[in-house]
Amino acid sequence: MTQPKASGQTTPRPPQTFAHKNGTVVLVGEVLADIFPDREVLGGAPFNAACHLKAFGQHPVLITRLGEDALRDEVMNTMAQKELDTLGVQFDKHYPTGQVRVHIEERGHRFEILPTQAYDFIHPGVARLTLLSTHPALVYFGTLAQRHTVSRQALKTLLRGAQSTRFLDINLRPPWYDPKTLTHSLQYAEIVKLNDAELGELAKLFGLPGADPHEQAWALMNQFDLEQVLVTCGDAGAWHMDRDGMLAEAAMSNRVVKLVDTVGAGDGFASVFMLGSLCGWPILKTLERANTFAAAICEIRGAVPDQMAFYEPFKEAWGV
Repeated sequence: MTQPKASGQTTPRPPQTFAHKNGTVVLVGEVLADIFPDREVLGGAPFNAACHLKAFGQHPVLITRLGEDALRDEVMNTMAQKELDTLGVQFDKHYPTGQVRVHIEERGHRFEILPTQAYDFIHPGVARLTLLSTHPALVYFGTLAQRHTVSRQALKTLLRGAQSTRFLDINLRPPWYDPKTLTHSLQYAEIVKLNDAELGELAKLFGLPGADPHEQAWALMNQFDLEQVLVTCGDAGAWHMDRDGMLAEAAMSNRVVKLVDTVGAGDGFASVFMLGSLCGWPILKTLERANTFAAAICEIRGAVPDQMAFYEPFKEAWGV
């Protein structure tokens, strides 16, 4: 087996370029309320990433489903305030808008994800029409919204017809994942983002060879014909491997000054990685900027800042 190559002093090639550099990203999956001990905030990985991409001047389009309840009104009002495109939002008469109870613990946060929510029932035909009308550069999807057969079929229908680059953000939330769903997701993906613990879990599930995480990532890429694997390692930073086995690593240069919570840090990282891919940044610069933004998210409550001023230093420094 060809071994992955460390970047060393070489210059890693730029991230994969997209066929349509129009800044449109379709994000499929859950929009929900994170219920903290002292308040509730809107969340869900696709929603969080969409908010960041919009703040950075891109055009995110959420494909999700909400219940006909008060929380739906809150979601729609928030999307209007943030000027998010609502073209792909569906409504459900039978199931509620999603909720997750967040428990803050010494080692971080623990999610209690409620079952049978509206986002489990995304309509396949409507989702596909949204995709066809937007011509996105990138389609972002995860694993949580595939826990029910209806939304899983919607995503499968959408990905089969997508001419866009497909970005899989793996979030392993027990008990809401299984090897079959992960297999199908990886088969459709071109770029996969996951954390170091999730890479270890996939190594066990799929019997990936190698005692080293880099070797396991290389085996994962070969098994599922992936173009890129992106691994986050908390305050140790992140690393990236491409189809040629080229490895780029970025330490966390900006340490968290005052940790508030880690909710949404991974979503912030993913959004800046997508931004860098859309803008054509070199991979090492993309990783460094994604690290910096994720660290800043850890210094606020929740996954998305309340004020747009939060983004201004990043936009100015990055020229976006």
